[in-house]
Amino acid sequence: MSGSWHKTDLRVRYAETDKMGIVHHSNYVVWFEAARSDYCREIGMPYSEWEANDVLLVVAEVTLRYKRPAFYDDLLSICVRVGEVRRRSVRFEYEVIRKSDSELLATGETLHIITDNSRRVRSLPPEYLKLFEA
Repeated sequence: MSGSWHKTDLRVRYAETDKMGIVHHSNYVVWFEAARSDYCREIGMPYSEWEANDVLLVVAEVTLRYKRPAFYDDLLSICVRVGEVRRRSVRFEYEVIRKSDSELLATGETLHIITDNSRRVRSLPPEYLKLFEA
């Protein structure tokens, strides 16, 4: 189902780098979440509305592949798109691209299980599926 990419731009902060001046690996997952949250807001369903409608996206799996390092002050595009939607899960795909040279720095995926506010697995409501297909 891979749709079009949504981009969230950010600049690497000094606190996100290690002693070698390279972005610490843990930041990529945080950036994935920021891009995913922006994407949901852009399609008209911010996370706060998901929760208010008793629909939660619980992270069940994260995959991250590093291609090249990112450094302090790099301007990056964190790209996200829906890779697959099933009745009770959604898989998002990510790319991290350095804007100055269009270098692909990392790719990744997150798999989310759909639950209600009581953390019971539930089906994705049809109106949500329509948002992902738009």
